[in-house]
Amino acid sequence: MPAISQRMHLMLLTGWAALWFAVVEPNGGFSWHSLRAGGELIYQGAAGGGDGGLNLYAHHPELQMGPISFLVAGLFNPFSEHTGQFLAALVMSVLGLVIVVLAGRSAATYFLGTGTNHQRLRQRVLIAGLAFIPMWIEVSVRFGHLDDVLALFFTALAVRSITRGNAMTTGIFLALAMDSKPTALAFMPLLLALPKGQWLKAGMWCAGLVAVAWLPFFVVDPHSFAAAKFAIPNHPASALRWLGVGDPETPGWDRPAQAALGLVLGCIAVWRGRWAAVVLLGANARIVLDPSVYTYYTASVLLGTLLWDVVGQRRLVPWWSWLALITLYGSVFVVHDDSTKGLIRLAFVAASTAYVLLWPVRERQRQRPGRRGPHFPRRDEGPAEAAWKAGLTPEHPRSDGAG
Repeated sequence: MPAISQRMHLMLLTGWAALWFAVVEPNGGFSWHSLRAGGELIYQGAAGGGDGGLNLYAHHPELQMGPISFLVAGLFNPFSEHTGQFLAALVMSVLGLVIVVLAGRSAATYFLGTGTNHQRLRQRVLIAGLAFIPMWIEVSVRFGHLDDVLALFFTALAVRSITRGNAMTTGIFLALAMDSKPTALAFMPLLLALPKGQWLKAGMWCAGLVAVAWLPFFVVDPHSFAAAKFAIPNHPASALRWLGVGDPETPGWDRPAQAALGLVLGCIAVWRGRWAAVVLLGANARIVLDPSVYTYYTASVLLGTLLWDVVGQRRLVPWWSWLALITLYGSVFVVHDDSTKGLIRLAFVAASTAYVLLWPVRERQRQRPGRRGPHFPRRDEGPAEAAWKAGLTPEHPRSDGAG
């Protein structure tokens, strides 16, 4: 591939996103009405029928989005429904481009001092980004799922904070991801990618902001717990069916199992030194155990493959991103048998999970004896610590993660 400048890189990604936006937007906003309704209710307070404000989840358990998502959605309330939907879709589409840039900058920081060719890295980000954007337009424009958009955006910011060794902002962004959509709980093992001395600080920031956002609803109205029990139909094309679960609706154990599986897989990834796979594994846990098969679920997987392809390994061609796009999204249009669709989803989860956890990957070069060189971080050591040992920063990063 010929060399491309940073400006051309951004122009290509922007043009690709604009093309998909133009194609999808006229028939988009499938779920925006739920965000708009939640945005109106959360600002309603004690007014109206008393089913808004902190009573929202008790009276509307079908609204499965986090409070941050409704607070942001409410910012579009002053506009007409059509205009608000269009502006929201536009803003969400731009956030997709920001995520691709964040992934590239995270990789550039993480690979500092390892002899990484930045032109090849830019090409890798571009190729992976071209696969990521169609699925981002699916979640942001076709469905208008602001909750997924915000959860994934904040997660990308958390990854950027990890590569910069900032415990406080890592905890804050992961909390905001959970406050936007509860399924982001599966991404919490990213905290363990920080040096051990920063775990407590990051965890306290994360837990504190999650409590601030969610506890008021449960304190004011304990019936808010009903939202956690909301069930949806178990679709014939779900991977859950292939696992032998024939319940017509979401089994009571399913949501906790999703979270537990994502957390366990993420912790194993960090222990294996492959923290860049945490998002992919968390997304895999969701789609393999979710009773529904909405295509916007795949956006989480594509963020996971984007991070894995550009941060987790050094191949020029980010083939996991394209494999995910073709397998999980492309198959929807060419495979018509529900059972086969479920098998495809299950096969992708099994293959990608096994690969990122078990397949040998090219690590960053270890420091050669007798000379100053790049250092590959131990399992108890974060990117900032490794950068200091490689001589890339003048001072040792403080154990409290400040800075």
